[in-house]
Amino acid sequence: MFDFDLTLRSLGLDFVQTALLAAGVLAIVAGVLGPLIVMRRMSFAVHGTSELAFTGAAAALLLGVGVEYGALGGAVIAAVLIAFLGSRESDRDSVIGVILAFGLGLGVLLLSFYQGRSTNKFGILIGQIVAVDRTNLNVLMIASLIVLALIYRPLLFASVDPAVAVARGVPVRFLALVFAVLVGVATAFGVQIVGSLLVVSLMVTPAAAAARVTASPWKATVLAVIFAEVSALGGIVLSLAPGKPVSAFVTTISFAIYLGCRIVAKVRDRRRRVPELTAPAAAVAV
Repeated sequence: MFDFDLTLRSLGLDFVQTALLAAGVLAIVAGVLGPLIVMRRMSFAVHGTSELAFTGAAAALLLGVGVEYGALGGAVIAAVLIAFLGSRESDRDSVIGVILAFGLGLGVLLLSFYQGRSTNKFGILIGQIVAVDRTNLNVLMIASLIVLALIYRPLLFASVDPAVAVARGVPVRFLALVFAVLVGVATAFGVQIVGSLLVVSLMVTPAAAAARVTASPWKATVLAVIFAEVSALGGIVLSLAPGKPVSAFVTTISFAIYLGCRIVAKVRDRRRRVPELTAPAAAVAV
């Protein structure tokens, strides 16, 4: 049951405020990247990247290094491998599947050697907001936002119509690599909040929901940011009183938003069909 007083007291804790700030920044990055991920059909790539982030985090845990650094290293390596090995769209899914399986297997092996607290192992999989480092996360996320601000327009152009972008002299392959690295950075730090298993709920679900209600890239981006913020911040707030994993609430909220957008799209499409069906009937009557 939701305990308002306990939630209010928890919101005054430093680590909770740090987690909320980090989640807010991460949601912006995820919301901006999400529509591009959907347009490029790279949703599966995010999952593959998160598995290598899990591997890197497991290695960092074993070596006693900050988990966020290990997750970042693993995710960026995965993103670069996917960008190079899966450059042809026909090969991408198989390449991601290979990387995903390798990352997951190696990560499980590394965790088996770790003799520390089991909560640290579990946190890599489902997130652990008490471990979020505000300075490291915010510096990297803000840097990602700056890079996105500089390359977003050509990146959007290359995502919507790559053939025309190449003809116009846009460095499509270079942008694809930069985009892959940005996805890796965002995915790595999403692991700390929602865990490696469920990071897709922030990176893809809000954008997929937005794509259901609008075809405009700009509107989709704004909606994806809003949906990601509601999911991330709402998930943290709702998890405070029961003390349950944040990831469960984040994924539930994002899935509810997705279902709501599908319903809205279905109702809208049905209303559009009614005039189309009645118009021929009216013409026959005349």
